[in-house]
Amino acid sequence: MTSLNVLDLAPIADGSNPAAALRNTLELARRAEDWGYGRYWVAEHHFAHVASAAPAVLIGEILAATNRIRVGSAAVLVGFTTAPTVADAFGVLAALHPGRVDIGLGRTGQRLRTPPPGAPGPNPAIVAGYETLYHPHAQPPGFAEQVDDVLALIGGTFTADGRPLRSPVAEAAHDAPVWLFGSSGGESAQVAGGRGLPFVANYHVSPATTLDAVRAYREAFRPSDRLAAPRLVVSADVVVGDTDAQARELAAGFPAWVHSIRYGAGAIAYPRDSAALTDAERAAVADRTETQFVGEPGRVADGLRTLAERTGADEIVITSVTHDHAARLRSHELLAKEWGLL
Repeated sequence: MTSLNVLDLAPIADGSNPAAALRNTLELARRAEDWGYGRYWVAEHHFAHVASAAPAVLIGEILAATNRIRVGSAAVLVGFTTAPTVADAFGVLAALHPGRVDIGLGRTGQRLRTPPPGAPGPNPAIVAGYETLYHPHAQPPGFAEQVDDVLALIGGTFTADGRPLRSPVAEAAHDAPVWLFGSSGGESAQVAGGRGLPFVANYHVSPATTLDAVRAYREAFRPSDRLAAPRLVVSADVVVGDTDAQARELAAGFPAWVHSIRYGAGAIAYPRDSAALTDAERAAVADRTETQFVGEPGRVADGLRTLAERTGADEIVITSVTHDHAARLRSHELLAKEWGLL
């Protein structure tokens, strides 16, 4: 059976604040562990009303607040940092919580590029903000190079200028799975396959290009010491209610939130509804709203199973955002029961 896991952005609801959002994340992580989810991943976002801006810091808090569930990043944007910084941070986490850490790496931090056909383009306002995350005149290494460096650092084979350079802290993460995340059939999927690493296809970001990403990953895959065969996770936006009508009401703010991410200055505080959107603005995010899984538990579970079958996913990771924290908890609990985790 396809595994079911959680991706959390630590959303800040309209009228709330980062401290409350982070407390909500810790509660959801504890409850997700109780409900049988196997992984709990947190995203990295900046200049947005989401509190997961520093994944390694938040992961440490979640690990300390839980006992068994695996915790990781979805994903660290490596272009905004350096490979040794990433490897050392996750080495610290793995040393304190052995066997429970996942290292997720994403390419977005390399200078944002024109997306492939069918994929939504980078928001100019967000691009301008992200440029401030680089040191002046800095040019980050290529994504493949940074992935190779992280693997070498945690594996004890890193060199600088041809000389071996070891980091005992980073090597504490030598057994941690390294996942790459991507939304198309481009570099991330190809690097994941070529390096023999597990891959996460971001259906919740770009539904139209997910199958291309999956195909590219499988075609590029070469067995490695880490993975003998492809391992695929597919992400999905989910809102579950006791009834279809209740779930639709809980998901009412989603169109406005997605529109703010794509066309505003970053994710707005999560709203109760999307009444302010025009028909044209709703149409501009229809690919996301029409592929969000919304309904009573059986309907959502059936949809996720179909997604897993179409993509051949080994795991599904769900992100579920509502304005009301109790409803978001309930959404995860209902799906866990329907999926057979409880």
